[in-house]
Amino acid sequence: MTEPAPSPSAKAGMPPGSLVHIGPAPPLATAITLFRYSGKGIAERKGATLAEVTAPLPEGAVTWIDCSGLGDIRAVEAIGARFSIHPLTLEDILNTRQRPKIEYFDHYIYVVCKMLSLEEREIRTEQVSILLGEGFVLTFQEREGDVFDPVRARLRAGGNRIRREEACYLAYSLLDAVVDGYYAIFEWFGEVIEDLEDELLDGPGTRTLQAIHEKKRLLIMIRRSIWPLREVVGAFERVESPLVTGITPVYLRDVYDHTVELVETLETYRDMMGGMIDIYLSTTSNRMNEIMKVLTIIATIFIPLTFIAGLYGMNFVGMPELSHRYGYPAVLLLMLAVGLVEIWFFRKRGWL
Repeated sequence: MTEPAPSPSAKAGMPPGSLVHIGPAPPLATAITLFRYSGKGIAERKGATLAEVTAPLPEGAVTWIDCSGLGDIRAVEAIGARFSIHPLTLEDILNTRQRPKIEYFDHYIYVVCKMLSLEEREIRTEQVSILLGEGFVLTFQEREGDVFDPVRARLRAGGNRIRREEACYLAYSLLDAVVDGYYAIFEWFGEVIEDLEDELLDGPGTRTLQAIHEKKRLLIMIRRSIWPLREVVGAFERVESPLVTGITPVYLRDVYDHTVELVETLETYRDMMGGMIDIYLSTTSNRMNEIMKVLTIIATIFIPLTFIAGLYGMNFVGMPELSHRYGYPAVLLLMLAVGLVEIWFFRKRGWL
């Protein structure tokens, strides 16, 4: 086990290839699941040991080693030594702050991507490393629980293409599952946008603006994951390597189309969120203008009334109205009439 390094700066001064976990959370214990399959059958071993996963690869079968949790540096190092994985690749596997990317080596292809999942209306992001070699696929995840259950179900079911194809098809299937996971996130986000739009129309408040800003930050996080993932899938589809054979490039092209669609949807959501802020500011400004208009009308109504009250409040001796028996109610009626005339005039002009 190892203590987490919160940021890459914690590795300052260490030589390249130093195996230290980098991430925002402590690494979890490593659990290994081993799949070996072919068109004839499948063997699945949960909780596989290092001796099992480092054993010689059987001929005519595909081996998938799935590691959940990056807490056991010794296990990562042993698997890397068994499959001749470059130390810099192992270093990147343990650095969960990696940008999605693809790297090519003589005997394997290394893919890093961000896996998104929705849990209780919260988006959880997790780094997944996929290594494709001759007859094997290695995956490293930060924790248990992922989007690969449909792939596992297809492997167990048998009688389908994934059991007949080579390791590159499994790598494609895993990458496709990661991309499909984004669709669930985007569907949920579309519902969130609809709720925010309804809230804007019903009467937005400070909480509405706060929610819009939170979702904009969330879109930025998703954008940082999906934009480079599109580049990764596109490069994977175009790669000329003996490790990617058969019909797999055709299916990778389909995954690339999905990433393009997701990016376009993301940009649409970004525009909608920006429009929501404009609507909020416009609505708030209109409400303030309505308030100011009402206050201005009230003040305007009282201007002549204040003049009349001030006129008769000067207390000059020679003011006959002051001594008149009906002077006080007459002034009140005059003030009422002036106010009513003003209100009638404002309503006629459409100001009320």
